[in-house]
Amino acid sequence: MAEKKDPTGQDEAMTARGSKSPQEKNNPSDKSGGKKTPGESKSEFEDLANMSAIEPFVVKDPEAMARNMAHVMEHLGKAASAWVTPRETGEKKDSLSGPATDMVKTFSKLSEYWLSDPQRAIEAQTHLLSSYFNIWSNSVRKFSGEEVEDPAAGHLSDKRFKDEDWQDNAFFSFMRQAYWVTADWADKLVTDADGLDEHTRHKAEFYVKQLMSALSPANFILTNPEVYKETVAENGENLVRGMRMLAEDIEAGRGDLRIRQSDKGTSAVGKNLALTPGKVVAQSDICQVIQYDASTDAVLKRPLLICPPWINKFYILDLNPQKSFIKWAVDQGHTVFVISWINPDERHADKGWSAYAREGIGFALDTVEKATGETEINAIGYCVGGTLLAAALALFAQECDHRIASATLFTTQVDFVHAGDLMVFADAENIDSIEENMKDRGYLDGSKMATAFNMLRSSELIWPYVVNNYLKGKEPMPFDLLYWNSDATRMPAANHSFYLRNCYMENNLSNGRMVLDGKTLSLKDVKIPIYNLAAREDHIAPAQSVFEGCRYFGGKVTYVMSGSGHIAGVVNPPAKKKYQYWTGTKPQGDFSAWVSKAKEHPGSWWPHWHEWIEKQDKEMVPARIPGGGKLNAIEDAPGSFVKIRV
Repeated sequence: MAEKKDPTGQDEAMTARGSKSPQEKNNPSDKSGGKKTPGESKSEFEDLANMSAIEPFVVKDPEAMARNMAHVMEHLGKAASAWVTPRETGEKKDSLSGPATDMVKTFSKLSEYWLSDPQRAIEAQTHLLSSYFNIWSNSVRKFSGEEVEDPAAGHLSDKRFKDEDWQDNAFFSFMRQAYWVTADWADKLVTDADGLDEHTRHKAEFYVKQLMSALSPANFILTNPEVYKETVAENGENLVRGMRMLAEDIEAGRGDLRIRQSDKGTSAVGKNLALTPGKVVAQSDICQVIQYDASTDAVLKRPLLICPPWINKFYILDLNPQKSFIKWAVDQGHTVFVISWINPDERHADKGWSAYAREGIGFALDTVEKATGETEINAIGYCVGGTLLAAALALFAQECDHRIASATLFTTQVDFVHAGDLMVFADAENIDSIEENMKDRGYLDGSKMATAFNMLRSSELIWPYVVNNYLKGKEPMPFDLLYWNSDATRMPAANHSFYLRNCYMENNLSNGRMVLDGKTLSLKDVKIPIYNLAAREDHIAPAQSVFEGCRYFGGKVTYVMSGSGHIAGVVNPPAKKKYQYWTGTKPQGDFSAWVSKAKEHPGSWWPHWHEWIEKQDKEMVPARIPGGGKLNAIEDAPGSFVKIRV
């Protein structure tokens, strides 16, 4: 039967809602004379307020929304094709083992503890369910206008939940609170599980963090108020743009998702990154050596050689003139040389640490000596580049090669007992899987390492970009640091396998068991002065790990801890006046005790380092030109090796 309507066209449902038609409002028989009582005014005001609150969540143009959803499915099909095609052609092979499999095995071990005692399992489940019921009860009371407790109040500063509806809207408030209650409960399952070995517990903590980051309600359209409102406002056009970007990013990753973190169109090496003037003055099979133009009339007699990590590209130290450590060092009177590693392919499969020590650091030392005539230099190693430098110093000491007169290590580990979350991937099973993955091509694809590093801070480096790019359909903002972060490099099979087994798995360097070129290395043979820089919030080379490594060297070590993390703690130009650094006594004993007695200094550690360098030798000589008239320039800095993208 057709629905009846009154002569004015008003739905009968209006009466059911308690609203009055225009006729009723002007009816003389109405005892109120058409005037509303105070209670009625308040009720209608609340109705309007409620309608205003839900209005942004109501689809206005269903036809446009349906049309855009069809386009979304079209781009999803392209994304699926970009994922499947490399696997059908054999270009991409998915290993049956890996982080996902390891996560399942780790959670199985965790479950064994809780399920082995039914009473314990019931108590854990009851605790979670009672927390959910408490949230539900509070939500009902809040809907009635009562002030209620927020069990997730401690997490309100989390950037993912900054939209007001996460607190004001009953549904989204419930989702937020339920999420944090679940996350805290899951963390407690790990910390309260007895009988787990420390490595398994560490992995369980890490995987719980990854899982909870992935399951955040902020990552889904229907449970993120900000995304939901944008989708309604744009009739789904944001999702069309997002799915187009998703397909493009999978295609760019050749079957793997390569999340764009920066607007790639605005950044380029040699265009607005790596701009410090210089020349490539030498080249080997695995690296180029760059010498930078002097900017002062006189320079320190000792040249400076920088050995960056090959896991990333060297221009993290030369992002732009305002942030560039290389330019700053040149301006302080250093003759700066930098090793620019090749982005390897199958030809470099057998290049191990011996090759990187000889054809990289050794080759660069020969180059510096030819270009400057100097047999004493200052050297810097960053991250794994620092670990290689430390190993090379021990090797060179045995061979009586004393050209490196002082060494500076940026966020470098030589002892891996406290190596942080990367230890999750460094057990025998995971390393076997990585080696199997490298076997066919002779290298580890750059996206694998990039993903591993991003997982260490997934709530900052993965999921915000998933939401921004693929759900909101917005291009990420231009950011030089994140452009560098996404400029991935491959790992030669022999090199990467040696690194994982000798450092993370077996900790051979600090224990005097690492072998290069048939020689067993001892860091006690390294008797030159060491400036050892750590970063307080470093998640890759934790400050405690760097501190513990100091005691293995045979000479005097100056330990300095900067504020911030693995990158910002290093790339902190003095002009910015950001962060701080700590200096203290000899790095020995308990790390916490050292920190408690350390002196805090505002700003950048760079000037402190330069003063330390001058204390080693501050003799000055006339400024040098690249190559010194003895080596012909191959090309302008930053060279061609650094521009090879994968």
